[in-house]
Amino acid sequence: ETLLAQRQKLISKLMKILKYSERHRQKIDYSFEFLMDNHTPAHCGLAGVKNPSACRKVSNSLIKAVAVCQDQNCMWQGDMEDRFVVLDNYGNRSETSFLALADGFHGATAAERVATELPLLFLDQLAQIDCSYQKSKNEQQILDSFATVIKADYREKEKVFSDKSGSDKLNTYEGIHKAYAKSFWRMDRLLRLGRNEASKVRWSGCSAVTCLVERIPSKETDGTEEGERKHSDNTHSPVSKPAKGIAGLLHVANIGNTHAVLCKNGKSHCLSKEHSTASVSETKRILQNGGSISTNEPDGLVEGYLRTTRGLGHHGDLVLKRSVIPVPHTVSVPIDDTCQFLILASNGLWEVMDYNEVLTLTLRTFTHYLRTYEQQNRMSPSKCQDLMLLTEDNFNDSEAINDLQDGAEILYSHKDILLNDSKGNLKLNKLNQELLNTVSPVGSKPSPQYEDDVKMYPSNSGSQIAGKGRVTSETLYDNAASYVSEQLVKAALAAGSRDNITVLIALLNGCDKI
Repeated sequence: ETLLAQRQKLISKLMKILKYSERHRQKIDYSFEFLMDNHTPAHCGLAGVKNPSACRKVSNSLIKAVAVCQDQNCMWQGDMEDRFVVLDNYGNRSETSFLALADGFHGATAAERVATELPLLFLDQLAQIDCSYQKSKNEQQILDSFATVIKADYREKEKVFSDKSGSDKLNTYEGIHKAYAKSFWRMDRLLRLGRNEASKVRWSGCSAVTCLVERIPSKETDGTEEGERKHSDNTHSPVSKPAKGIAGLLHVANIGNTHAVLCKNGKSHCLSKEHSTASVSETKRILQNGGSISTNEPDGLVEGYLRTTRGLGHHGDLVLKRSVIPVPHTVSVPIDDTCQFLILASNGLWEVMDYNEVLTLTLRTFTHYLRTYEQQNRMSPSKCQDLMLLTEDNFNDSEAINDLQDGAEILYSHKDILLNDSKGNLKLNKLNQELLNTVSPVGSKPSPQYEDDVKMYPSNSGSQIAGKGRVTSETLYDNAASYVSEQLVKAALAAGSRDNITVLIALLNGCDKI
């Protein structure tokens, strides 16, 4: 009776407004139904992660450890709609790994299909441009079964879509970006079949971020005249040859509001692009193509329903699908020993924390874990004379992206590449400190030194660290990755996230310099 009275009071107050929105009325009804159903789940606070993080083994010399942590966020979500995949020796190719994360919407069916089938579609495209990528018989059989859907007329259409190029000269990595484009295009076509969809009207959809991690053979990076001459032929690239010391490449593609962030030299570099109504270019595209964006939300909703402007699936609603396109943003970036972390996460993390806050928390929790490990093993931290202090000024440094681009850092990117090192204005410094003071990875009290700023050793001290046996255990890296991913999920919960949360973190070679 109290809830009914409160609902009626709010509706009456709303009706007195001349230009009230049906969206506001809908929120009142949703809130009423939520409370009537007696949703009183356990508090999902700092210790509320329901699915502990898990490590994924990869035999890639560029990656020290990979861990994934997920939480349904039971306070706001009834089901877990995020999916992820970690594939080692991708395409039967050594030193090559494939990481992907799909953030489902209106059901998990689309995300489930994307996690299963998108890696196969991408591998099929890679095998056509690089014979070193090979498909197993089972994989080929699955791809052959798609032939009845991907017919000749559809392939003609995708040629027009994928063969567009801003230059007559082919970029070295443009083939990989076209392979991404075609695989996303075909994945969306397969989702049009509506397999296992529960709704008869509006089917599920998802955002996705994928990352291909491949090591460059030493003959291409040893700085020899032959290797330099090979790369100098690529005149379309922003630089003629990769810088010495580059060990591998990250090929990233994203669609929607899932993102990938690279930590390099203690600075964050976003390798993905936000496809939502918050983007001026995306809003302009939708309106020019005859779509509509509501004005109820801060940034509006596409056709009054969806905030993301690009995605996979969302079939069943022809009007909505006209605006939500399956075109990914792609970028290739080299990695070396200064690259420390690669973080892939769903919208549940990014809606409450920006890239710099995620980086800050990652560095602090990783450092905290190492200090606790050293204390328990009675090891004193290695001493280096020259230390680089990581302060908030480092994270807000406008030269961060310039540093990433210097020395052949960006080999190729899609024409609409957006490298941001800042997103949002939410500040969580106090929250991060509280998290680190309240949680210890192995049950011991945090080090008193942790109150100080996080410090990072310069790259020239790597031999000293390795010589003293600091951080050499494979298990240590696995545990550290699991701890960091779990702390990021806990931070998102504490910051008020209302979505499913999935964090996939890869520790790269540069992390042992911290």
